[in-house]
Amino acid sequence: MLRSQCLRLRLCSPSKVVIGGGGVIGCSIAYHLAKQGWTDVVLLEQGKLTCGTTWHAAGLVGRLRGSSGEISIVNYSSQLYKQLDDEGYSTGWKQCGSLNLCRTSDRVVASKRAMLNAKRFGVDAEMLTPEEVQEMVPMLRTDDLKAGVFVPGDGVVNPTDVTRWLRKQRKWRGVKFIEGCKINQVLLEGSKVAGVETDLGHIKCDYFVNCAGQWARDLGQLSSIPVRVPLHSCEHYYLVTKAMDAVSASMPVIRDYDGYVYLREWSGGLLAGGFEPEAKPVFHEGIPEKFEFQLLPEDWDHFQILLDQMLHRVPCLSDAQVRNLTNGPESFTPDGKYILGRAPEVKNYFIAAGMNSSGIAAAGGVGKHMAEWIIRSEPSIDLWMLDVRRFVDLHNNKKFLRDRVRETLGNCLKGGASSQLRSSRRVGASPLHLRMHQRSAVFDQSARGVERAIYFDYLHPHHDDFQDTSIPQKNGSYGKPLWFDKVKAEYWACRAGVGLIDMSTFTKFDLRSAGTEVVDFLQYVCSNDVDKAVGTIIHTGMQNHHGGYENDCSVVRLADNRYFMIGPTAQQTRSYAWLKDHLPQDGSVVLSDVTSMYTAINVIGPKAQELLAELTDAPLGKQDFTHMTCKEINVGQASGIKAMRLTHSGEDGWILYIPSEYALHVYDSLMAYGENYGIRNTGYYALRALRTEKFFAYWGTDLTPQVTPLECGREYRVKLDKGGFIGYAALVAQRQQGIKKKLVQFLIEDHDLDEDVWPWGGEPIFRNGQYCGMTTSTAYGFTLDRHVCLGYVEDIDPVSGKRNILTSDFILKNAKYEVDIAGKRFPCKAGTFRIHHDPT
Repeated sequence: MLRSQCLRLRLCSPSKVVIGGGGVIGCSIAYHLAKQGWTDVVLLEQGKLTCGTTWHAAGLVGRLRGSSGEISIVNYSSQLYKQLDDEGYSTGWKQCGSLNLCRTSDRVVASKRAMLNAKRFGVDAEMLTPEEVQEMVPMLRTDDLKAGVFVPGDGVVNPTDVTRWLRKQRKWRGVKFIEGCKINQVLLEGSKVAGVETDLGHIKCDYFVNCAGQWARDLGQLSSIPVRVPLHSCEHYYLVTKAMDAVSASMPVIRDYDGYVYLREWSGGLLAGGFEPEAKPVFHEGIPEKFEFQLLPEDWDHFQILLDQMLHRVPCLSDAQVRNLTNGPESFTPDGKYILGRAPEVKNYFIAAGMNSSGIAAAGGVGKHMAEWIIRSEPSIDLWMLDVRRFVDLHNNKKFLRDRVRETLGNCLKGGASSQLRSSRRVGASPLHLRMHQRSAVFDQSARGVERAIYFDYLHPHHDDFQDTSIPQKNGSYGKPLWFDKVKAEYWACRAGVGLIDMSTFTKFDLRSAGTEVVDFLQYVCSNDVDKAVGTIIHTGMQNHHGGYENDCSVVRLADNRYFMIGPTAQQTRSYAWLKDHLPQDGSVVLSDVTSMYTAINVIGPKAQELLAELTDAPLGKQDFTHMTCKEINVGQASGIKAMRLTHSGEDGWILYIPSEYALHVYDSLMAYGENYGIRNTGYYALRALRTEKFFAYWGTDLTPQVTPLECGREYRVKLDKGGFIGYAALVAQRQQGIKKKLVQFLIEDHDLDEDVWPWGGEPIFRNGQYCGMTTSTAYGFTLDRHVCLGYVEDIDPVSGKRNILTSDFILKNAKYEVDIAGKRFPCKAGTFRIHHDPT
């Protein structure tokens, strides 16, 4: 009773930040907030600190990761744990290194790419022969290996010790920790966090952080405006043995990705776990009450596939004595990536969950960048791949999640240049999906969960329409793909004839007002001048306060007081939230998501005008229907079609935004009349080739919140003279001070299309032998007859690492460039302007 009364008194005082969840992630965020001066923080834990999944984690800290953001996060974590240990705070940090095994040539290429990416973060790694692997860890079977990768700076920690010491450091700074306190509701005022209601009372706060681990999705529902946290629990296993003679205390962590398993030293024996190809979801009806330090029942039958691989890799394991088989639940996300950032539904509500069994490795870096996000509204690095705003409602559907996480757990260790998830497919689709399927389309699942055609395989009309498109001809999934000739034919249809692309997945918003308030609003959120004549299409960025891209979009003026906005597929949630956050408080501007109301057909190529003229009475000549304009026309017997003369590729043509009830009629009419013009269904791979060859940057790969228009060559789309828009001051300052990076187009030389590994993005760029940047977009340019890469060049001091102001002379004069593709450097030609021009 006395304890309860004391806790209630502690909850009475308002707090700036309340953190829900006392695992390693929540404790790390509290630590980093306090470190940056925000000490008015309360952390609430329904059980005891480290309960949930932290206490039974394996404690691995490996830094070779799939994206630059993840590498940066885990690299910081390893530095933090080592620092704490060096300062006398025992975290159990042991720098034993990691040894990653490669059974296939594809895994070797993937490992080389990861090594090159990690190197720029100071992560050293060495490729070993199978013989060297055997010498390093004699108990391993190596006769089926191609290579190994040793990362000496990797290590392991004790998860409970890390959490305890992070907490102790924060307590010195004034952060409050309250255990045994269950959150019943996150309270809102309008759409903003106002407080938290718990079983011990109410606490007012300005910010709330959901770090509840496998409870995070349920906690997201405990507010009047539900918050999406798409994750689902699965069984997750590891085996612990008694001491083994073959195991040394200094043994590196072994990761056998192709066998789904990992091994580490544990009290003289082995801790051996894995990520089975098909997982077992649990708790679909809800997590049991008080499930804090509990485990799930053993299932040796389900564990068998992992055990077989462990015995294959470590034959002497068959003689080991087993201490226990641990089956602890862990939460996984629809794409296998963390969930971080500010919830799009509620202001000042932040999320850090869905670590996909990497919570210990990620905790330090996640805490650092989440603290930045809370304090300064954005992290210091690009974390879009991990941003919660990448999801839509579909991803939070429990049935969708249960089916998807069966696959994503095993996908954590899967490699390959382009692997397709096969579960929870055909859920969302364009009205044209069946037609495309009948014409042998191969689909991927777009960022918002809707199928889209990536190419057409007419030679195999009965194939699985979302097959793994990474099946190669040579050199694994990183070599020349089977779809090369198919995409080539589609490309040339768009350049020399007429192609048809279903682009319905694009995000579409309608903005309007009674008066001209919508004009003032868009002038504020857009860096280009959108106050143009009715019917004009304006390409514009929406910048953040640092001048970086929050969105890259096309804005169409439909009337004096109405606009139609088109954005990238992945931007549906993010850009809607950004616009909503900046809407006038008086409600004078109405924002509507109309994405599903319109089917978008891109009719592209030099014969597009002749074809469309057969189906409409509207004049289509370049004098009557100029580039970057929009008119409402009839096509066939369908009316109310927004026809826009642009193609997002540099080729001539139109995108038709069709009321979805007319989509099939328009498509069928175009295909029927198009036979006389050699019309060809075309997918997104051909569009990527067209736009990359034309040096068209794309949001999410080339354009990010850390990139400004001056850095990517789009200053001509910024109207500084209008002033008053978000990011204006930052762009003015940058123009005066100079830029430190620039988007450049590279043409790869001396590359054997059939024999060499291809560039797929994320390759290091070297200038006169010195590292100067990374590629972003890549594609084969069929007109230029070579690989084309886009990437940012920086002038980096090789000694200090300082980034200098960039000049045109540095980029182009006396500069010999190379792109490193999986360890082999290829010479390339650099340019800051597109090589061949638009026909319009």
